[in-house]
Parts: sequence; structure tokens; C-alpha cells
Amino acid sequence: MTGNWFCEENTPGYSVQWRMLQLLHQETTPFQKLMIADLAEWGRTLILDGAVQYTEKDEFIYHEMMAHVPLMSHPNPKEVLIIGGGDGGTLREVLKHRQVTGVDMVEIDRRVVELSQTFLPGVAQGFSDDRVKLYIDDGIKFARETDKKYDIILVDSSDPVGPAIQLYSQAFYKDLYQALNEDGMLVAQSESPLFYPQIFDTVVSNLSGIFPLTRVYLAVVPTYVSGFWSFTAASKCYDPLQLSDDSDNIDGLKYYNRKIHQAAFALPQFIRERLG
Repeated sequence: MTGNWFCEENTPGYSVQWRMLQLLHQETTPFQKLMIADLAEWGRTLILDGAVQYTEKDEFIYHEMMAHVPLMSHPNPKEVLIIGGGDGGTLREVLKHRQVTGVDMVEIDRRVVELSQTFLPGVAQGFSDDRVKLYIDDGIKFARETDKKYDIILVDSSDPVGPAIQLYSQAFYKDLYQALNEDGMLVAQSESPLFYPQIFDTVVSNLSGIFPLTRVYLAVVPTYVSGFWSFTAASKCYDPLQLSDDSDNIDGLKYYNRKIHQAAFALPQFIRERLG
């Protein structure tokens, strides 16, 4: 951070500067460096280990695409597990589905949840919902030990550094496969295929080696490196590209709609070639 500017270094050759109006909070938790700031163009912002995770201006794009694609594909999504996502954005979107009767959320860093509730109340509003059970725990350990079965699992992980690195492993995905019902579906954020192609390849390969059906879909998130972001959906049964006839109609969304759902699976040629 230099003067009133925060610099996010994405690669040795690429960084982004953000003009900071106010630094609201910073601390080093047992797991990561955490900052909450007010940025000139983007509003309230959550920064973990020097990387922007959430901004007030564009967070709805990532969170709506993470949650609604699988929940609109599965005909009966009652039980949902969220790994990560301590700011509460993905949880907020999941709770918009009336069919959902229970959400277990596992976040390793209690301070992310607490500070999001304090400084980012618009995104952290879902924690008080009666359907939610929050576990402050290691998601890898939780996945390995749980005997509960879920219809949908969402891996809303931060970048693969620090505590999040094992959330990209095949062993972790195998445990999640076992935690899904026989018609269950999983979505994991799979990074930028332009800037982090090795991570993208790893996520897709690891999931493809476990699930019978794996599909990649895309969204544009301006504040993420390159703006071009991928998600990987892995399913035991239902095709995530197809909308369920029984899916909820949800008003008030800002990015997701049924046409966006299907268009998001239309991949550029360079990604199709990576996927073989």
C-alpha cells in the first residue's frame, strides 16, 4: 500500500492499483492478512492476503453465478453445503431458493465472518436465517468426517494460497463426492483460465476424474484478475447446463437469468482446446 493507493500484485508482470478512500480495518488472523477498505470506484472491499475478494459494486456477479447455476439445474435442492465464502455472498444467494431447507456453511476463519457482519452487512445478511448452520472449521476436515448427504455443494474458496491450497486437491473432491446424494451436484470456482491456466486445469482434471459429468462455465467479474472467471460444475446425475422445470423463479437478481445460465457454458475456442 502506497499513500492512498492499494496495489494488488497478481503476477510478477501484472498488478492493479486501487485508490483507497479509507482503510476501515486490518489485522492478521491466525490464517491470513485481512483488510476491509472503502475504494473509490468499488465501495466496501474485502482483501485477503493482498488480493481483492469482494467489492460492493460487482460482488453480485460472482455470487449469483456460483449459487444459481447449480440450484436452477437441480430439481430438488433441499440441503446445501458451502465451503468457504465467509463474507456471506454465496449464502445470501442460496437462501433465495424456497426449496432449500438447510444450509451448512464451513468457514475456517471466524474473523472473516465477524468482520463481514460488521462492515459488509448487505452481503452478510444470511447468517441469521434459521436454515443456516455455521461451522468455524477446516473445510477439508469437515468434508472428510461428515456423514451427512447434500444435494448441492459449493466450494467458494479463495485463491490457492495459505489455508485454501488443499481446497483444490483431488482428495478433497473425492470426500465431497461421498458427501453428495446420488443425484448431487458440486460447483467450484476455478480461477482465471487466462492468468492461472495451471490451476484451472487442475480443478477441471481433478473433478473430471471423479464425477461422470463435468462442465465449465464463465462469467466476467471486473475486479478479479483479467475479469474473465471460470466455474466448474461437476454432477452425478443432472446436466448443469440444463435448467430444471421445477426450479424457482427468483426476482431481483442483477446478473443471472435463464439465458445467461445457458450462454455461460458456451466456451471460447482456447478453453475448449484446453479441455480437449
